[in-house]
Amino acid sequence: MGSLAYREDLEEEKNSAFTWEVKANNRAYNNQFKEKAFLCWKRKKYKGNIIHTAKYNFFSFLPLNLYEQFHHMSNLYFLFIIILQGIPDISTLPWFTLFTPLVCLLVIRGTRNLVDDIGRHRSDKTVNNRPCQILVGKSFLRKKWKNLHVGDLVCLHKDNMVPADILLLASTEPNSLCYVETADIDGETNLKFRQALMVTHNELTSIRKMASFQGKVVCEEPNSRMHHFVGCLAWDGKKYSLDISNILLRGYKIRNTDTCYGMVIYAGFDTKIMRNCGKIHLKRTKIDCLMNRLVVLIFMSLVLISTALTLGFWYKVTEFKAKHHYVSKIHVYSVATESFFVFWGFLILLSVMVPMAMFIIAEFIYLGNSIFINWDGQMYYEPQDMPAKARNTSLSDQLGQVEYIFSDKTGTLTENIMTFKKCCINGIVYGPDEEEALYKENPYLWNRFADGKLLFHNARLLSTVLGKNDRMVQEFWRLLAICHTVMVQEKDNQLLYEAASPDEEALVTAARNFGYVFLARTQDSITVMELGKERVYQVLAMMDFNSIRKRMSVLVRSPEGSIYLYTKGADTVIFDRLYNKGLTECTTEEALASFAQQTLRTLCLAYKKVDEDSYEEWHHRHQEASILLQNRTHALHQVYDEMEQNLQLLGATAIEDKLQDGVLETIQCLKQGNIKVWVLTGDKQETAVNIGFACQLLSEDMIILEEKEIVQILDAYWENNKNLLSGKGYLKNRFLSQIKIAMVINGEFLDQLLLSLRKEPRALVQNVNADMESWQEPEEQKTNFLQTRRISLMWQTLGTQLRNTGLGSQSKYSDIHESPEVQQERAFVELALQCHAVICCRVTPKQKALIVALVKQYQDVVTLAIGDGANDVNMIKTADIGVGLAGQEGMQAVLNSDYVLAQFCFLRRLLLVHGRWSYMRVCKFLHYFVYKTLASMMVQIWFAFYSGFTAQPLYEGWFLAFYNLLYTTLPVLYIGLFEQDVSAEQSLELPELYIAGQKDQLFNYWVFLQAIAHGTATSLINFFMTLWISHDTAGPLSFSDYQSFSVVVGLSCLLSITIEAILIIKYWTVLFVLAIFFSLCLYVVTTWASQSFQLFIISPKTFPFLYADRNVMFHPSILLVVLLNVSLNTLPILALRIIYQALKKPCPKEKKETPTEGIITVELPPYLQRASCARRSSYAFSHREGYADLITQGTILRRSPGVNGNTLPDHRILSDEELDLSIKESPWYHRKMSFLGKKRHQHRGKVSSEDMQAASMVSSSLTVEGQFSFTKNVAASTNWQSRSSREKLPMKQARPYSHPGSLPATKERPPSPRESQLPLSESRPLPLSQSSLQSQPASLEEKTTFWKMSLLSHKSWPYIWQKEPQPHQQGTAPLPNETHTPVVEILPPSRGDSSTSQQLMEVEPSPAERQPSPME
Repeated sequence: MGSLAYREDLEEEKNSAFTWEVKANNRAYNNQFKEKAFLCWKRKKYKGNIIHTAKYNFFSFLPLNLYEQFHHMSNLYFLFIIILQGIPDISTLPWFTLFTPLVCLLVIRGTRNLVDDIGRHRSDKTVNNRPCQILVGKSFLRKKWKNLHVGDLVCLHKDNMVPADILLLASTEPNSLCYVETADIDGETNLKFRQALMVTHNELTSIRKMASFQGKVVCEEPNSRMHHFVGCLAWDGKKYSLDISNILLRGYKIRNTDTCYGMVIYAGFDTKIMRNCGKIHLKRTKIDCLMNRLVVLIFMSLVLISTALTLGFWYKVTEFKAKHHYVSKIHVYSVATESFFVFWGFLILLSVMVPMAMFIIAEFIYLGNSIFINWDGQMYYEPQDMPAKARNTSLSDQLGQVEYIFSDKTGTLTENIMTFKKCCINGIVYGPDEEEALYKENPYLWNRFADGKLLFHNARLLSTVLGKNDRMVQEFWRLLAICHTVMVQEKDNQLLYEAASPDEEALVTAARNFGYVFLARTQDSITVMELGKERVYQVLAMMDFNSIRKRMSVLVRSPEGSIYLYTKGADTVIFDRLYNKGLTECTTEEALASFAQQTLRTLCLAYKKVDEDSYEEWHHRHQEASILLQNRTHALHQVYDEMEQNLQLLGATAIEDKLQDGVLETIQCLKQGNIKVWVLTGDKQETAVNIGFACQLLSEDMIILEEKEIVQILDAYWENNKNLLSGKGYLKNRFLSQIKIAMVINGEFLDQLLLSLRKEPRALVQNVNADMESWQEPEEQKTNFLQTRRISLMWQTLGTQLRNTGLGSQSKYSDIHESPEVQQERAFVELALQCHAVICCRVTPKQKALIVALVKQYQDVVTLAIGDGANDVNMIKTADIGVGLAGQEGMQAVLNSDYVLAQFCFLRRLLLVHGRWSYMRVCKFLHYFVYKTLASMMVQIWFAFYSGFTAQPLYEGWFLAFYNLLYTTLPVLYIGLFEQDVSAEQSLELPELYIAGQKDQLFNYWVFLQAIAHGTATSLINFFMTLWISHDTAGPLSFSDYQSFSVVVGLSCLLSITIEAILIIKYWTVLFVLAIFFSLCLYVVTTWASQSFQLFIISPKTFPFLYADRNVMFHPSILLVVLLNVSLNTLPILALRIIYQALKKPCPKEKKETPTEGIITVELPPYLQRASCARRSSYAFSHREGYADLITQGTILRRSPGVNGNTLPDHRILSDEELDLSIKESPWYHRKMSFLGKKRHQHRGKVSSEDMQAASMVSSSLTVEGQFSFTKNVAASTNWQSRSSREKLPMKQARPYSHPGSLPATKERPPSPRESQLPLSESRPLPLSQSSLQSQPASLEEKTTFWKMSLLSHKSWPYIWQKEPQPHQQGTAPLPNETHTPVVEILPPSRGDSSTSQQLMEVEPSPAERQPSPME
């Protein structure tokens, strides 16, 4: 793994080089680039957009499929025996007796693989033939995706899928924003945005200009880093920096954007999503691998047995030739030659020890069990008309051995539907009324703006709202209607909200239904209809949400002139900022604890009134902080924190992130079956952890480890335990066994910690480490030192106690040759495997697959991956079993899965019922088949001692041919298809039964040896009892002749194995009785036919046993011998089983206690014991940073004219000086951009393209021609709405601003009076590349051992997840000779001032500066 990961790192380093050159509208230029393919043969460097995910094509199917099939050792074994049978001198059986079944087996498996691959071909054809518009000449023509090439310009419309990774050039949205949905990539349904460069936005304003566009993009080689892109656009002698915020990835869906235009950068398999899809792996079950090893073992045994029998022949043949004159005529060769031939003859004769019939019947058993899955009506989902489907028919038994499940979150565990469930206002909890019958009619009919979708009904709260007497209730709903970043538009006389997160939409919708309706917003105002009265609030500042602040605030001036601050956020930060904590606050805390137990997502709401003097003073400090060149973000956060003090608590909201039906019960049932569930998601940590509690993967009494604790544990492991964990499982189930532990980590941490998961170049990873030390909330800084000391002491205590027990020494299994990185990786995996639950947040598709591969590498366990989106495909392919959910994120997961389900809850029945049954059936089938084969074939060995070691068969040839084909097939098929030890209901009620499959208890080497011993004993009794009884007998009742002896032994064997089948069957039906009856009937009929006189006359050599069976059957004394043999084979085995069960019965309780035997009892230190008063915060908010800036800067509020004909939006053309985006060209821009500043752009999302129209009705228009001018009525000029719609939604014009006068032309100037009236976040540039990374130096120890043990805090113990994963350094290194001016975003920038351009151009963070998101 270490060397493989090192090579992977080198490859990623190589791919990060800027060697990818693409020129627009110039296929000839792009086609000239070649790359070495094989030896001297070169191929085109840039792939086409056609994709092939199928495994085979017309020419490769036969050789490739045969190559895969002959990976089965049994097939190689049979091929070898067939070759031997083709040699007449050594053949004891005709060659076609084995060749025909082998061909049948290969055809059956090949047909199954072909059918699966045909489905992939159909899917590929559908995708490749999707339509798109490509620029050909001077017009966009309708073409297919497969016709796209690198450098082509494409036109995309609303709801189109992006066909390749393209550079966004322009769109019909303001500032060429483009809104996309990434559900098919990362599972998130909230909208995100991308933005074109301002130079292309302003220049490419028509199709003619598009056709003449000759820009060249130089960027990194194709790679799998979904969240990272670095490149530049060279055009007209200038270069413009590019990052991921300018790129539309394949798989994105265009939303709320009428039209956008882009240039293809990567196509086909070079796209990032295809790089993350992984390859199709040949999946084989554990039993299949075990059978491969057993075939080799059997073959080696047969070689040894044949060698021993050949040696016997060597010594006997000389004696035979001397005593029996006819022997010399038969054996004409030398003794050595004859012995050589006899050796191969014995090998062929005993080759039936590995019966071909077993593998053929196994294929039908696998197929039958897969059909039963398809037919299961209890896994049918009626709303989607979707039954369960087994797409891979060879893995059914492995479903009964799964130990680790890797699950996606969004769309797999949850429905991603947020529902307003409860609220607490002024200490009073309002939940849904129990008398639902009272609401046969909608209680919100009095409100003409109510959407009718709110399911929350509370008559008491509604009457309080309508009474207008409770000030706290009014402020509660007013806050929800004002403090947000939701955009609004009108469609069909209805208000439609477009939110950055489903949480915000649920909250604003709830306020809307209770009469506080958000109507419209401008850059500096927000209009709310409060119980029928329209009020316009002036927005003075928007303090945006981010994952460090965990809160969002809006400072507004009411129509009466008063200033209010409205804040919503996590209870852990809101409660620390209240001016007092009285009874209301205590009651609210109790309500929050109750909400947390119900796994609801909570937000606390607070507000305060701000006097004018305090505001003016704070505004001045805010202005100063906003123009800092270093530590700007840090300073702004401190200014925000000053304002957000002495708040008055309003209450709390509780939102339900609705789980899919049955998810909770399914996970609990799986956990009882010793199945561990890991959640791998691209979502935020708080959201994922909240779902973890909702699913009860996490519980109140767990210690939840985050990044810093994990690194500290590993440090303590290195220092104190001397490779304690590196023993490859030596301390499994011993280390920390008395402590419930869960682990919550993110993708960035995995990249840093695990060598095999590190995807970024090493320099970038080091920069990430440097950025980790950033500004923290004050209360977080206070506890770090104490937490570090406590956790270190805990692990030292545990390590000391472990060493005192003798387990602390270095394991004998550790590999001293492993590198430290690999040992650390192994230690981390061992630690993760000790945890009861693991949640990985912000992981990319490739990271998901690598986590699965890591567990498979270090643990011999069966893994199952389940997901519903394209981001889960790689994980599904990598796991031993892949399950695709037919959800809302497309069909990519389904098309690449082994099993298809409609809901996660069906996984319970799939594993515990069908999986366990299939495993039990296959194991019992193999056990029985091995037994019956040995029982019949070992007789050949005993007979060799009495036949002069001549390799003569004992049985009639037809008995051998029909033994596995007819006589024993039906009982074996019944065992493999219908056997049940317990019913389906009992399997679900007793999930502990599933553990047997995980431990390989039903079929392993020991079980195999038992079957061999049992079969050998049966063969010994049948042969030697018959031989002993028939010894020295003669006359008509004698059966000492060869043919009669053969019939008696064969009949005894057949009846013995039939009785054994009757004894082991637990599920008796009419089918089994018929199977036994017809098996015996077939024996009688075929034996009578093959030993008939008519066939003997036709071919005496082929049918030599004339009436042999009839002679035996009609003599009772001989039948008594058969009965004696059967009794001796059955009664002792039956007695042993009864005795074993009797001895086993008194120990059921001990069996339950066995997992804890040998576990070291570790008493926790007092400081680790959880306080009884601790409360878990259930804060979880999926909002992303950056939307406040989009609003206050007006970036998304100005509407451009639509596209008419061949004309693109006619924007104002900036001068060359304005287009000089020198800041983008600096390498410091990408290497030193702050985590928080970049996150501002990363987390922008769901905003409608029509929002501008609604906003324009209530806002003013600002134009710049050296000064500001104000236009009062914009609606009339824009024709935004008709007369009827204006009557429907009466609006009130915003108050005009005072005239600021002309603007100074100097670079450095104080803010104008006009700017001082603007919202504060608008009057400052975005905090990108402004502050130095060295502003907060951290010690090396702090960087290498990130410690944040929130579980030890007196406030939040043991809920580590309340804290953010890593604090991050704010700001970036300042650019030399650059002056930043606090100007309004729409002002033309002066030369050298890049702040305005930077606001116009949205920049996505590079991996070095941000917490990695799976995909943006």
